[in-house]
Amino acid sequence: MALTAKRRSELRAEAHRLDPVVIIGDKGLTDEVLAEIDRSLKAHELIKVRATGGDRDAREIWFEKICEALGAEEVQEIGKILVVYRKKPQEDDGARGTRREAREKPASGKKTPRASRLVPSTRTSRRQSRTPSPLPESSPRRRRPRSFR
Repeated sequence: MALTAKRRSELRAEAHRLDPVVIIGDKGLTDEVLAEIDRSLKAHELIKVRATGGDRDAREIWFEKICEALGAEEVQEIGKILVVYRKKPQEDDGARGTRREAREKPASGKKTPRASRLVPSTRTSRRQSRTPSPLPESSPRRRRPRSFR
């Protein structure tokens, strides 16, 4: 599943505002680091990884290993920052619904219009005035005396 040039460009734009979530240290690309990258990809789809140790060739090898081992795509490599993307798998089991589905389900058996289910009521028990409240009275502002040259 290779990324198209357009999609890669979109992902680079999204990744611009991200901070690195995983750091590859002096020990290199270990199993623990791969597991952490996998967890981050499950949660976010698009992540930045900072590779502090190693030279340029080592970072390129790490980038290839990450993508190969986790089924991810290379988006961008700038210096010591690697941008990795992996699409989230769709959950098909019906036992676990999304928050939106839970919010949209009516509490009783009768059907309600969609707008009334999603928009909370904005009425309060007390009407609010359209005129602003008066400013509190205060003493006049004191000015500093002018200094003479």
